[in-house]
Amino acid sequence: MLATLLRGMERLAVVLAGIGGAIIVLQMLWISYGVFMRYVVGRPDGTVTEATALLLFPAAFLGLAYALKEDAYPKVLFLRDALGPLGQRVLDLVNLALMTAVGGFFAIAGVDATQRALESGAASEILLWPRWLFWAPGALALVVFTLYVVLRLAALLAGPPPAAGR
Repeated sequence: MLATLLRGMERLAVVLAGIGGAIIVLQMLWISYGVFMRYVVGRPDGTVTEATALLLFPAAFLGLAYALKEDAYPKVLFLRDALGPLGQRVLDLVNLALMTAVGGFFAIAGVDATQRALESGAASEILLWPRWLFWAPGALALVVFTLYVVLRLAALLAGPPPAAGR
């Protein structure tokens, strides 16, 4: 069952990263349009800066779980490599526990911000787009990341103990 949950989270991580990639492409096109309008046509578009800035939050977090899936976070391996299998396992457990704590904190903050923006009806200053639309994808990504880390932690704890020796 744990393996099934992990595979499901990994698929969701790929979908969220794809959405994040699409947002980045949208930002690229919108910024290019803004540059064209400003310097070629001579009529700057006042929405470009706010729209692309608002899209930074969801784009920043939608790839978190995918980066964990691909083991793409920066690491300093000389200490880990110097340890035996038990030490490496302990270090991996500590790392995942820290990721759970930090991810959980930010997931709670993101969900709370989304809920507050939804309840208040807050909107962006120029475009008047509802702010919760920009908080919700980031909050979802943070919740998915945290759940994925917890599942990875559970899988590591449930796995076989490390072999003795090196």
